Amino acid sequence: MADSGDIRFLLAIRDSGSLLGAARKLGVTPSAVTQRLQGLEKLLALRLVDRSARRLCLTTEGELLCRRGGELVQQFDALFEDLQQQRQALAGSLKINAPLGFGRRYLTGIIADFQQAHPDIDIALTLSDQPLAETIARFDVVVHIGELRLSNLVGHALAPNARLLCASPSFIRRHGMPASPEALAQLPCIVLNENNEDVSLWHFRRGQVSRSVRVSSRLSCNDGEVIRRWACAGRGIILRSEWDVADDLAAGRLVRLLPGWKAPDANVIALTHDRAGLPARIRHFTQFLQEHFRPVPPWRK
Repeated sequence: MADSGDIRFLLAIRDSGSLLGAARKLGVTPSAVTQRLQGLEKLLALRLVDRSARRLCLTTEGELLCRRGGELVQQFDALFEDLQQQRQALAGSLKINAPLGFGRRYLTGIIADFQQAHPDIDIALTLSDQPLAETIARFDVVVHIGELRLSNLVGHALAPNARLLCASPSFIRRHGMPASPEALAQLPCIVLNENNEDVSLWHFRRGQVSRSVRVSSRLSCNDGEVIRRWACAGRGIILRSEWDVADDLAAGRLVRLLPGWKAPDANVIALTHDRAGLPARIRHFTQFLQEHFRPVPPWRK
């Protein structure tokens, strides 16, 4: 079956009035034009150009293909022009997925401000305790915290985010300060269930020395806000993102433990499906996020 390229080729012959003129217009040799024309006629089992006349003439079938095919080519070009304009326009729908706690605390206001600045964009925000477990194809942007394992998504850095080991002052008075990561195995800990990870195995590093500790957790939850409140109430030790515990540390509701040992960072990134072909609304939104978290994210101010 002929495609739009074949129709454009025949239109070039018609408009040029000769195979030689078509070759010049297309930037190829006359023999290449002849061979392609013969191939097209063989494909359609039709004679499209009358070569017996002194001047090149299209057959009835050739005229029909040019007339009807030319209309289709124009529609095809108009469609892609509209798509290109849509890609550049700040309009359309924007579907965002983000973690529950972080989304509530830091994204809702930013998203509302972005929509107010661009009223032709309709935004749907979904908050989830397991963003990457959702059907990624349903979303334009996924905000993710922590290590990104195998993925074909493109990451856009938003903010640095350390993970801190914390407990309340009352807990420390009862149990004392742990002297090493290994001591955590003997203390009550609280874990956050997220992203189908091994959440009770905690990793730490100090210089070139690394330690992994399997903690005992009688309390666990899939909501970071819940485990933070439990920790503030003295129920156990938590390993949480600094964005979640910065205010509690500053207010003295929580105390940082083992500050000489560093847990793996859980940096904040925005994930999209493609960097080069992103519609303008997605590109502008990711840039809008980056502007609000840089150079210093709000939890470090």
